[in-house]
Amino acid sequence: MDPELLKRITARRAELDELEKQLAKELADVRAERDELAVAERVLERVSEQLADERASARPAPGQVGGRAVMLIPHRAPDVEEAMLPPDYQRILAAVRQAAGPVMARQVGDALRIDISVRSKLEPLRGKLVRLADRGWLRKLPDGRFTTRL
Repeated sequence: MDPELLKRITARRAELDELEKQLAKELADVRAERDELAVAERVLERVSEQLADERASARPAPGQVGGRAVMLIPHRAPDVEEAMLPPDYQRILAAVRQAAGPVMARQVGDALRIDISVRSKLEPLRGKLVRLADRGWLRKLPDGRFTTRL
């Protein structure tokens, strides 16, 4: 047998043995990472379910009118139109929209011709503005002013 050929075969076998070790290590690393991803996926699913449950329980329960569940001021959603709001809330939204920028409750009261000098008339309006902000129809700024959502 040719000694040079035998030397080349032995060298190639050594290269393949080394390659096999590298591939076995990479395969083990891939399997370990897949296992970690499977665990992460299960954790993400559980957290998502918990958040969905928390969000559902955080929403105010609708009232009952005529035996049917209703929410006078629904949360803003793609399938909920502004026309579903009571008329006075629609007027409030229109007044905020027509303003040049963020407005205080007093400015909305002026636009709606409410006697803002009487606190008992201004506070219910402020409550409605806050309710609209809580339900996603308006945005309440940290300084207490209200603006429309984009």
